[in-house]
Amino acid sequence: MASLLRAAVTRGLFPWRGYCSRVTQGKLSKDFVETLKAVVGNPHVSTAASVLEQHGHDESMHRCQPPDVVVWPQNVEQVSQLAALCYGQNVPIIPFGTGTGLEGGVCAVQGGVCVNLTHMDRILELNPKDFSVVVEPGVTRKALNTHLRDTGLWFPVDPGADASLCGMAATGASGTNTVRYGTMRDNVLNLEVVLPGGQLLHTAGRGRHFRKSAAGYNLTGLFVGSEGTLGLITAATLHLHPVPEAMVAATCAFPSVQAAMDSTICILQSAVPVARIEFLDDVTMDACNRYSNLNCLVAPTLFLEFHGSEQALEEQLQRTEEITQHHGASHFSWAKEAEQRSKLWTARHNTWYATLALRPGCKVSHAATLALRPGCKGYSTDVCVPISRLPEILVQTKEDLKASGLTGAIVGHVGDGNFHCILLVDPEDAEERHRVKAFSHQLARRALALRGTCTGEHGIGLGKRQLLQEEVGAVGMETMWQLKATLDPRGLMNPGKVL
Repeated sequence: MASLLRAAVTRGLFPWRGYCSRVTQGKLSKDFVETLKAVVGNPHVSTAASVLEQHGHDESMHRCQPPDVVVWPQNVEQVSQLAALCYGQNVPIIPFGTGTGLEGGVCAVQGGVCVNLTHMDRILELNPKDFSVVVEPGVTRKALNTHLRDTGLWFPVDPGADASLCGMAATGASGTNTVRYGTMRDNVLNLEVVLPGGQLLHTAGRGRHFRKSAAGYNLTGLFVGSEGTLGLITAATLHLHPVPEAMVAATCAFPSVQAAMDSTICILQSAVPVARIEFLDDVTMDACNRYSNLNCLVAPTLFLEFHGSEQALEEQLQRTEEITQHHGASHFSWAKEAEQRSKLWTARHNTWYATLALRPGCKVSHAATLALRPGCKGYSTDVCVPISRLPEILVQTKEDLKASGLTGAIVGHVGDGNFHCILLVDPEDAEERHRVKAFSHQLARRALALRGTCTGEHGIGLGKRQLLQEEVGAVGMETMWQLKATLDPRGLMNPGKVL
């Protein structure tokens, strides 16, 4: 079964039947579209070209591949009906959240039905004493934390973008707080999933929100990071954390990348409970100064944040300053006020757009960014290595970036070994596109050689499927294919992604 499915996916041998028009491949019949309208209501179905284009791409470099129709279900019952309808007619199903992914995960490579889940935006259940909450897929990270503001709790997983929480679960997202609070894999307690045929699965049992269990296979872990290829996540039960009594942000500059990385490792080895420790190279700092109106030294820099009591923070700051100074750091400064901290971290989160603004003519697609004339786009690598190998790979990557002639910057969640090269590329320049691909694959293979991974948080999507094979090996891939064949024997769930 698994080998047949793999061959069919590779060759594109999933002929659509029934409602799918054979005359025009990739187009759905009017009868099928009318059936979709009967399920979710006429206003919640669209075949408008502009809507299809909007849903055919994310923030990545991958070309737009629009679906044939977009639907907006209002509840899990409608999602179940849609899944059963599409699966019964061999129509591909592509889940869609906020469209902030970076690996082409929403591209409809075989057409089909895009299921936009943003209208399902309720917070279904909050259990403050159990530190848990149940959210629908339209609830974003910022919306949840706004809702939690008066509870003394928060959800700390922060990928930068205001992504949907179920989308974050689907891609195995993480971000700047990972070193202290973990990734989505560490903070998802239960998932409600509509399987390809329409059946409803609760991965840890209906309504359960325990912190640990030894009961059976870890189905929750199977669906976290599955990128919509096994089912549609319609609710997530998340682990919440107490809001710290106080927070302090700090920055310090270093004479070299090596010094900054050595300092990072020493901070972690000294058991300083740092909440965030982010690295920005000199190019990124220059971009942030310009874009976010900062006045920081243009040098390899660490951004840090500490959470705890006032007394504990003083000790953490003192110890960290001693360590960084021992490694040649200068300009150690900190910010205790919320407004100052927010300015620093906003600058950090805007590094993507700040880097794009480095090259005249870059196209910045985010609505909140500068309106620059159309031109180049950004591509972000996403490798992660054991922390002990971080200095080696970062120094080498910096050298490779200079040698490549590409315009780019390095930024990373170095507390957990994950970093990104943000590369600028003109999509119309085939030679430059080739150099970007060669650079990113060389970097990924170097990370694999150092016993790391090709993707720390962005996922596999369209572009890293070969790298996944190199990472997990033949037996690992065959096992994944067998799981896929069991849950999605027709290969209709977000086809072309991951495997």
